[in-house]
Amino acid sequence: MDVIVIGGGIAGIATAYQLHAAGHRVCVVERYATVAQGATYGQGGALLPSPLDVWFGPTFMSSNRAKQNGMVVKTGFHSAVRDFLKQLAMLREPDAFAAQYALLEPLVALSRRTVAEIESALQLEFEQRRGMLHVFRHARELEEAQPAIDLLRQFKVPHRVLTPEECVAAEHSVPEYPEFAGGVLLPEDRTANCPLFTKQLKQVLEDGGVQFRMNRTVTALRLDDKRAAVELADPDASRNKRNENVELITADAVVVAAGAETPALVRKSTPWLYPLRMHTLTAPIAYEERAPHLTVVDSMKRITMTRVNQRLRVAGAGVFQSASKADKPLDASLARRALDVLGQGTHDWIPGAGRVSAARPWEGLRLFSADGLPAVGATRHPRVFVNAAHGPAGWGLACGSAKVVADLVSDVTPEVPEQTLAALSIERF
Repeated sequence: MDVIVIGGGIAGIATAYQLHAAGHRVCVVERYATVAQGATYGQGGALLPSPLDVWFGPTFMSSNRAKQNGMVVKTGFHSAVRDFLKQLAMLREPDAFAAQYALLEPLVALSRRTVAEIESALQLEFEQRRGMLHVFRHARELEEAQPAIDLLRQFKVPHRVLTPEECVAAEHSVPEYPEFAGGVLLPEDRTANCPLFTKQLKQVLEDGGVQFRMNRTVTALRLDDKRAAVELADPDASRNKRNENVELITADAVVVAAGAETPALVRKSTPWLYPLRMHTLTAPIAYEERAPHLTVVDSMKRITMTRVNQRLRVAGAGVFQSASKADKPLDASLARRALDVLGQGTHDWIPGAGRVSAARPWEGLRLFSADGLPAVGATRHPRVFVNAAHGPAGWGLACGSAKVVADLVSDVTPEVPEQTLAALSIERF
C-alpha cells in the first residue's frame, strides 16, 4: 500500500519505520526543513513512563499551587480548560488511577519490546542512560505516591524504595540538606536523546527508499472510499491563508502524527485533547563532580533532570492556558514563571550540576489528553489513522504506538488487548 505519514517528529518517523518494515511504500510530510523540530526537539529524555511519572494519578497536580505541583495554570474564565483539569483530577482516586494505568501498561510493554528490536536491528547510539531516581520532599508526598509504588510492584517493575541516606548514596548530586522524605529508584528505566534517535531513524528510512517532503504544510485531507489525498502548501502561504501552489498527493491510507495539529487535521474538535505548552532548559555541565549519573525526577512537580553528555537537560513546567492562545507566543511573565520552576527544581535536587544562567530554553506545544492516554489507531474513516498525544512522560510510547498503527494499516491484529486498543482510540472522545 501507499501510505502518507503527516509529521516528522518521533511519532511520525517511528510510524514510517514500522510501515516500511511491513512492506508499505511510505511518504513522510513535514512542515520544517528537517525532522525532530517540534515537540520532539524539547523531549526531556525519559524513554518510557512508569506509574510514578505518567501525567495523571494521585501525585499529578495534587496541589493548586505552581510551586508545589510544577504546573502554571492560567485558565481565566475559560471553562473548557477548567473542565479538562477536572477530568484529570478524577484520576487521582487510587482505584481510578490503577484502572487507567492498567489500560496503558500493555502499550508500555509493547513499546519496550519495539524500541529494543530497533536498537538490536540498527545498533543505534542515541545517548542512552540507565537509572531513574524519583525524589520526594515531604512524607505526605511519599504517602500520596504509594498507589504508584503498588503498581510498580504489581507489574513487576524493578524498583527500590530508598531512605534519604540511601538516595544520597545512590546519587551523589542529591544534597543531604535540606532534609527530604526519600525516593524510589528504578534501576532499569532509561533516558535517551529523542531528537538524535529520530534523526538517525530518518536516515535509515531515507536510505531504504522512504520519501520525505520537507517544508510542506498539510492544509486539508480529501477522503473517499477508494483513495486518500493530502493537500500540501508552502508553510508561509498556509499561515497567510493563501492557496497558491497547492499540491495534491494521494495514497491508500494516511497516518496523522502531527502532534498538537492532529485534531484539526482529522476534524476531531474535542475539549479532551489539549495543546499543553511545555518547557525545557538545556545547560552546560558546571562542575563534573556535581553532575548526576542517574536521572533525577521530582515526582510531584514532574521535573526530569538528566545528563546528556556534557549537557544537563531539565524538562517539565507545563502551562495550561485556553486553547485559543496555543498558536500565540507565550506571555513573557508566564514563560519566566515556567522556566523559574525548572531552575528551582535544578537548584533543589542537583545544585551546582549545570550552569542554569547559560541554559538554552525551549518551549513548544505537546498534545495532551484528559485521561492521560495517547490517541492511537483507526478513525471513523477507514483510510485515516492517528498516532499522537503521547504526553511528556516518555517518547518511547510513540514507537509502540507506531507498531499498533502499522499493524492496523496492514490488517494485522495489534499486540495489545482489545480493551487497550479501545481506550487508545481517538473516537473515545
